[in-house]
Amino acid sequence: MKMLEGIAVLITRPRDQSAELAAIIQKRGGTAIVFPSLEIVPRETASIETDLAALHRADISIFISRNAVDHGLAYAEGLLAAIGPTTAATIERAGRDVAIQPGAGFDSEHLLAETAFGDVAGKTIRIIRGGPGRERLADELRSRGARVEYLSTYERRLPHYPAHELTELEDRWRNAGIDAVVIMSVQSLANLEKLLPEWCLRQLAETPLVTPSGRVLKESLKRFPGCRAILAAGPEADVIADSLVAIKRFRPLATRKPD
Repeated sequence: MKMLEGIAVLITRPRDQSAELAAIIQKRGGTAIVFPSLEIVPRETASIETDLAALHRADISIFISRNAVDHGLAYAEGLLAAIGPTTAATIERAGRDVAIQPGAGFDSEHLLAETAFGDVAGKTIRIIRGGPGRERLADELRSRGARVEYLSTYERRLPHYPAHELTELEDRWRNAGIDAVVIMSVQSLANLEKLLPEWCLRQLAETPLVTPSGRVLKESLKRFPGCRAILAAGPEADVIADSLVAIKRFRPLATRKPD
């Protein structure tokens, strides 16, 4: 059944992580427009190994994203913990076992609620990530007596788009419309604001934003008061697609203005 027929969706995930969602949207009759607002770049192995040599042996290694697994699984020690189901599935596909993951949810707060993190005094916990980010997880684990160390294995960058590609996006938006935008992280949202042409940015405030992250939802409402920010039940591609179906069923599409 073509439940997304007539729906055009702007996907802002990194390009190599957009394919599954794009395929589901198209299978359901929608149009997927891949426009990454975040670029994932692995750090040089020598730089990672230099940082690794300065760390203590870890009792638990935490992966805060699928990207962290893709670029940092080789540097994990001890029990492996995943921030959510997508991250856990990526670890398991690589042939490793996940010892700790939230029973529900997919953020720091839900991970911290797991029994395994209730008594971490004296343990060394390695958080594998992609550069500076939210400190909630580390701060709480330190307050519980753990030694927390970071290992950055990739970088998150603002992509570069030539002028003609931005013009093509604006023409597409003006002439055929974009009915929803998928945003996975606060940084992706901030980058999208930097990348979009002025006309498209104005439309963003009137276009439904779909995200699995409560933080993104709050930030969207802060940046665009009154916007239709919709919280998906999870980060999996099929769950995101289900939320897009809900937009078509129960919410009017974004008004498209000629200028």
